[in-house]
Amino acid sequence: MNYSELLQQAIVAAVLAGNEILEVYDTNFSVEYKEDHSPLTLADKRASAKIVHELQRFEIPVLSEEGEEIGYETRKSWKKLWIVDPLDGTKEFVKRNGEFTVNIALVEDHLPTIGVIYSPVFKDLYFAAKGIGAFKIDRHDFMNMVENIAQTSLDELYVVAKRMPLASSRKNYVVVASRSHMSTETYQHIEALKMKHQQVDIVTSGSSIKMCLVAEGVADEYPRFGPTMEWDTAAGQALLQEAGASLIDVETNEPMRYNRQDLLNKWFIAKRGRSYHIEKPF
Repeated sequence: MNYSELLQQAIVAAVLAGNEILEVYDTNFSVEYKEDHSPLTLADKRASAKIVHELQRFEIPVLSEEGEEIGYETRKSWKKLWIVDPLDGTKEFVKRNGEFTVNIALVEDHLPTIGVIYSPVFKDLYFAAKGIGAFKIDRHDFMNMVENIAQTSLDELYVVAKRMPLASSRKNYVVVASRSHMSTETYQHIEALKMKHQQVDIVTSGSSIKMCLVAEGVADEYPRFGPTMEWDTAAGQALLQEAGASLIDVETNEPMRYNRQDLLNKWFIAKRGRSYHIEKPF
């Protein structure tokens, strides 16, 4: 078993889960609410089941937002696991704005080594593996590959993929922020950036697309001073790391670690470059 085999199957799982999501997206679906008041739909459940089914042949445990709750006493011995958000951005799904993704990450010794993020509506695919690099296949090249993804080799994907970060000549400093979760601290941090940089532009987006924009080089940083969970960030961090960027826990000033006892992330900044020193905004 190698990263290429794992990466290819993660891509297949993400795209097939995306198909499950779209089948629900086109219906008059109902919305449930979990104990934390976050929305849950049939699409979340169907996508989670599809991913678990597609990844089960590797016999690597799966920690999914919509899977059964697994206690730390069981998880703490896991040296390797999949961390999955089958539908990241359920609020955006409910709003029907298309800004939601499927996130799949392989985590080894607390750090992500494979990441796949797929946008079912826009058909953009992002993927990365340790030592292989980070890549994007945009919708124009990928939409015709979706139907036969299970029969498509990784080499065929590389033919149309672009290595991240993508070349850019822009001079402005771009900050990407959450469309649905802009905190006061995030706003204050952006205001401080405006004092440091000649031109600061703000781009808003839902789900893990924000981390993808930093990995691409379309944005310079994504500050998140609000609650997220491990499955919200693991795949994005894999992309960032292989694209020469980073996702830094502002409490430790080190890359975010995973499969912790508390699955709630600390505040973080995803940014271009490997500089891990971050001034806390609080």
